Amino acid sequence: MFDRKEKMLQKKRYVAAVSALLLAGMLSGCAGSGGNGAAQGGTSRESAAQEESGGSQADESRPAGEESQEAPVSFEAQDMEGNAVTADIFGQSRLTMVNVWATYCNPCLSEMPELGELAGEYDAADFQLIGIISDVPEMIEGAEADKIEKAQEEARSLIEKTGADYPHLLLNLSLHNALLTDVTAVPTTFFIDGEGRVLGTVVGARDKESWKELIDALLAEL
Repeated sequence: MFDRKEKMLQKKRYVAAVSALLLAGMLSGCAGSGGNGAAQGGTSRESAAQEESGGSQADESRPAGEESQEAPVSFEAQDMEGNAVTADIFGQSRLTMVNVWATYCNPCLSEMPELGELAGEYDAADFQLIGIISDVPEMIEGAEADKIEKAQEEARSLIEKTGADYPHLLLNLSLHNALLTDVTAVPTTFFIDGEGRVLGTVVGARDKESWKELIDALLAEL
């Protein structure tokens, strides 16, 4: 009985949070696009998060290539077409790049055309790219459906305009708890292996060549 009440309370809290999310961004700011961001590849790169004013301080990144002690990421979510997506998707490629972005974030939108190009330049068995729209939730019972639908349409339009032709997941509690609890600025990007373990994190936007260098270095280590 207690568990049931607790679950209902959590659901009410989440619906309230979603309503607030539609009025203001979930994250505190956009991370900048400095050349020496918190990228951790398979080399001895220095970690120095460069951000625009108004962005939040980057969390410490774990160097990629070191064996992770964390449990594999687990979640259940939906993509823009309403299809169910789980953490099993990580098993489709040796390396997955998960880019967390927001509709209000200019650095996010600026790098998405080149992310779209990257998504098509690798064998799917080796590399795949997934977006998470941090300020657009999936439909939730009890939330304001018209506002959610409007937010989803805006996101769909931005994806089309930027040519970011890869899967994008809508925010829900499961996805938030799995990956976004420590995300304080967008874009934030995770690199995840085929077993669902996070190899490293990057805060801030990068150009195509910088991403490609990091992707190739990680693939070489797997």
